[in-house]
Amino acid sequence: MLPITRRLLANAPRRLQAVSLRPNLALTTVARASVTASITRSAFSTFSKASFAATLSKDKAFTADKYPHLQRNQEFKKLADDDLAFFKSILAPSALTQDEGDLEAFNNDWMQKYRGQSKLVLKPSTTEQVSQILKYCNDNKLAVVPQGGNTGLVGGAVPVFDEIIISTANMSSIRSFDNVSGALVCDAGCILEVLDNHLAERGYIMPLDLGAKGSCHIGGNVATNAGGLRLLRYGSLHGTVLGLEVVLPDGTILDNLSTLRKDNTGYDLKQLFIGSEGSLGIITGVSILAPKRSKAINVALLGVSSFEQVQNAFKRSRDELSEILSAFEFWDKASIDLVKQHLVAGANDPLESEHPFYILIETSGSNKDHDDEKLNNYLEGLLTDEVVQDGVVAQDTTQFNNLWAIREGIPEACSKTGAVYKYDLSMPVPVLYDMVEDMRTRLDENGVLGEGKPVKCVVGFGHIGDGNLHLNIMAEKYTDEVTGLIEPFVYEWTAKQHGSVSAEHGLGLMKTGALHYSKSPSMMKLMRNVKDMIDPKGIMNPYKFLP
Repeated sequence: MLPITRRLLANAPRRLQAVSLRPNLALTTVARASVTASITRSAFSTFSKASFAATLSKDKAFTADKYPHLQRNQEFKKLADDDLAFFKSILAPSALTQDEGDLEAFNNDWMQKYRGQSKLVLKPSTTEQVSQILKYCNDNKLAVVPQGGNTGLVGGAVPVFDEIIISTANMSSIRSFDNVSGALVCDAGCILEVLDNHLAERGYIMPLDLGAKGSCHIGGNVATNAGGLRLLRYGSLHGTVLGLEVVLPDGTILDNLSTLRKDNTGYDLKQLFIGSEGSLGIITGVSILAPKRSKAINVALLGVSSFEQVQNAFKRSRDELSEILSAFEFWDKASIDLVKQHLVAGANDPLESEHPFYILIETSGSNKDHDDEKLNNYLEGLLTDEVVQDGVVAQDTTQFNNLWAIREGIPEACSKTGAVYKYDLSMPVPVLYDMVEDMRTRLDENGVLGEGKPVKCVVGFGHIGDGNLHLNIMAEKYTDEVTGLIEPFVYEWTAKQHGSVSAEHGLGLMKTGALHYSKSPSMMKLMRNVKDMIDPKGIMNPYKFLP
């Protein structure tokens, strides 16, 4: 093979350099360095309610007007003065938001696709206050929407009509941490990044990591069963959440904040609420198992020529990196082109040439020398066998952050391009990128894709380790024509591959009507029975989740 030789740039990540190890065979050695456990990455999705509100247009159509098939449940009461009087009797004045301008940030989703018409936001600070609020709302048939950091991508955390928003923003206390077991107990309104920083000081780490970690709440993460960048290493929240405190629609406080790893006494009720998206109650407390923070972390960015080689690199990583493999991300050239175009902060491509696909690999372990050797041998083999064409390995914290900034900057770059149709799909890895190519072909054949046309571009990126594709379609604006070409095609295509229409974002309002592509009629019926049993009046986050 032709050796991959690159000059070492000052202040740049170390390149993969070819040297002759024995006669007639050019192999590659990797200059390497571990990044210490104190690393924290910046969150590109961090935003304040005030700054978010400043970007919103009051001329934007309400969700109810954009989707006329949605009809307000006339059994729900409209907010009245007597209701306000009750809420004011249990909450401080600062815990109620009624100003029209202030309400905009709560009524609009992060994607600025959905806009509700709530006239009231309540910000309780205790579980008991949440209980009082829900009992009153249930007794009076006032519909409610639980809201955390409002970073969701499927319209699940904003009202459809005039539902009362119950925000967990004032519930942000860390209740306890067991430095022996790693069990963390906290309020639902704790910001994910704050929790991760708290644990970092004690040598632990949160088992999930999201681009929106600077804004999202742990309660919302659990309610949506958020996946993220650490799922490959630590698994889903169904496995790491030890217990929950939940307020049911009738005000009952379900205290299941266990810190036990083993409890085989009956139904594991907390699982009902993980991924329930606020349809069954409001999560007010979370007990979660935090792993030890790794002492040695390596990050490599690789350029590859095909999606087949992406798969080959992944298969080899499972064999050769095994227990130290903590992340395996991929994106296509169209994705990184957008990142470059919009100059996403910190996201600089260190590779000297462009490639059809890119891979970001992270390893984390406790023995630097051991991890370095395993990664070195793995990368050496990839280059020898021409699985990858180029690559760099981070040498310090800044470079570590910069490499991750490319991956985390893709959603930000997409949002700066125009109206984004986001699809979060899971399917068998071998067909994962076929979805992107088939979507491009479909839009192109229908004359809507390209410069000066309704759709600007289609990108694909995601988590190879768990078969999760993020398909993003950037358009000039949301239109019925473009939507009709994308849906239900994207869902039907996924169903044919026995995939899921929602890998980690949830259903929200966007995918409620697509549930049948992933769940059988009998499963949907059972889900409806559970909903009707726990929330018989249907006040919890109505019009979403279940058709």
